[in-house]
Amino acid sequence: MATKIYITSALEHVEDEVKISGWLYNKTHKGKLIFLMIRDGTGIIQGVIFKNDIPEDIFEKCLHLPQESSLELTGKVVADKRAKGGAELQVKDVKIVQEAQEYPISPKEHGVDFLMDHRHLWLRSSKQHAILKIRHEIIKAARDYFDDLGFTLVDAPIFTPAACEGTTTLFETDYFDQKAYLTQSGQLYMEAGAMAFGKVYCFGPTFRAEKSKTRRHLTEFWMIEPEVAYCDLNQDMDLAEGMVEFIVRRVLKNRQQELEILERDVSLLEKIVRPFPRLHYNEAAKILQDAKADFVYGDDFGGGDETIISNKFDKPVMITHYPAQVKAFYMKADPEQPDHALCVDMLAPEGYGEIIGGGQREDDLDILLKKIKAHNLPEEAFKWYIDLRKYGSVPHAGFGMGIERTVAWICGLNHIRETIPFPRTIYRLYP
Repeated sequence: MATKIYITSALEHVEDEVKISGWLYNKTHKGKLIFLMIRDGTGIIQGVIFKNDIPEDIFEKCLHLPQESSLELTGKVVADKRAKGGAELQVKDVKIVQEAQEYPISPKEHGVDFLMDHRHLWLRSSKQHAILKIRHEIIKAARDYFDDLGFTLVDAPIFTPAACEGTTTLFETDYFDQKAYLTQSGQLYMEAGAMAFGKVYCFGPTFRAEKSKTRRHLTEFWMIEPEVAYCDLNQDMDLAEGMVEFIVRRVLKNRQQELEILERDVSLLEKIVRPFPRLHYNEAAKILQDAKADFVYGDDFGGGDETIISNKFDKPVMITHYPAQVKAFYMKADPEQPDHALCVDMLAPEGYGEIIGGGQREDDLDILLKKIKAHNLPEEAFKWYIDLRKYGSVPHAGFGMGIERTVAWICGLNHIRETIPFPRTIYRLYP
């Protein structure tokens, strides 16, 4: 009796009779031979059908079987170094589960809008499949990194009573008899978690109502956000660069095939080794001034500014001590430069921009109250957050890493929309 296997394990079953369930990725035929490329989600294998080995009516059906038809193949696994994955299947039986209709995505060029309208099908293509496999690896590596360091996962809520990153990018929703907002970040809640567990992280979706059409922005994206008690800015940066190095090493080790499919220049990723360069905001500003960029000192860096700065380095660069006025209310001021914050942004190389933002949090009760007032934030909504400064406040720090921007960089993609299964942008809510 044939053993049911997944394609990824085919080489473990050479000369065995097996059954593979999947979908038709491609096909060719030559006389009495049909070559069916079958995918099952784990890989692709070629099934070779000789006309005399199966009933004539099934052979005829296979000749005209449309792409993405679902089927089960039974046959013997044969090692073949020329074949994709190093093996092929000599087919002895074919069961057609469903004959697909004409597949809308063909080898010809399609526009981005067409592909995005058919995103539910586009995910089946080899490139999109590779991207999402690498996304999976990045997420798993990030979680393993923190788990191995003894962090505790603490889930943050999606509905929140107030803003974390500024009121202009909030998605507002009715919450019974009051207003609620989709979370911009789990950071404030991780601060509470850090005071309970010492070192924590959350991983989940975040939402920003940014009316941006750049290649770096989504309205719904995922972040991993650690927070550590008794931690300063330098320790926070050590944690961040350690995580990024760990993630890149894991992708290089476990996703070589996917990187090949994407034609990624892995020599650039092999350079991602600690330590990463660290620049004060003033040093970064000088790079922009020397490049005669359209930049005003004291402003935050735009996408073009980040590209100019990051192109000076072949590793991620960490920019510290931004002007306090361009950072969130919870950032702690540098005691030696009160108009600058104890913060850090990590910019990925090759022009991919910010992938991490973080810093040391304001731990002084009186100063925090003044900042909440200065930012015109509702003190009542932050009562619980203020409590954290009343009952055992300590220096603490953390950061958030955007999964999609990290995927875009590691995969070498031109646009962030391909980094998430179903992207949400200012003009995209379907499918």
